[in-house]
Amino acid sequence: MRKIPTVFVRDWEADPKFVTRVPHPECAWVLAGEGVPTRKFDGTCVRFDGTRWWARREVRAGRTAPDGFVPLGTDEATGKTVGWEPAEGSSFWKYLRAAIGDGASEEGTYELIGPKVNGNPEGVDDHRLVLHGSERLVGVPLDFDGLREWLHAHPYEGIVWHAPDGRMAKLKRRDMPA
Repeated sequence: MRKIPTVFVRDWEADPKFVTRVPHPECAWVLAGEGVPTRKFDGTCVRFDGTRWWARREVRAGRTAPDGFVPLGTDEATGKTVGWEPAEGSSFWKYLRAAIGDGASEEGTYELIGPKVNGNPEGVDDHRLVLHGSERLVGVPLDFDGLREWLHAHPYEGIVWHAPDGRMAKLKRRDMPA
């Protein structure tokens, strides 16, 4: 899974915590209403390729990648290389094994959520896998102010839009000033 662009441009010099009102050029399709908004779950990204489980991993510049790491690209702004590591080498491996019991065996990418994953912001009682893009959202506005209000009114990490051609874009609640 490559890094998904954020719908609005971030000002890395002034305040990199928040996005600006300027639409990201690669994400104009979202504001034109071309994508399907889905819930962004707060956990860790994993992938099943039909044979093996993989965990998303970011490797900082100057650090050594784990054995078996498959790089996908480097973020120019942060210098981090994003890619996949074999899941059995991940710190989340035992929780992923527990979640696989939910029957998630079809190829695809998932969000691993649960009591031992990132402080359990989803508030679930067991470890589980949520197929990316599986929870569609309705009534999502397509302007900066409307999106900010909508995100702060819902308990989700954010929104991921899916275009018919496979492109994706995201916006997290924490990207928008309250």
